[in-house]
Amino acid sequence: MRRCPARVPVPRSGFAGFRFPPDVIMIAVRWYLRYGLSYRDVEELLAERGITVEHVKPRSYTTR
Repeated sequence: MRRCPARVPVPRSGFAGFRFPPDVIMIAVRWYLRYGLSYRDVEELLAERGITVEHVKPRSYTTR
């Protein structure tokens, strides 16, 4: 009787389910936490770099 090898569960990324790549999320969270910017300030800084987000998105990144 042959046994199948046990499947090792693949760890789920902490960024799973978000629309933007992890680099963008990390930058937004870093700016918000390190420099004490408001969510709207982070939204404007990302917009200057061509990334369109609503001001509530950085909040969802930091609360998770």
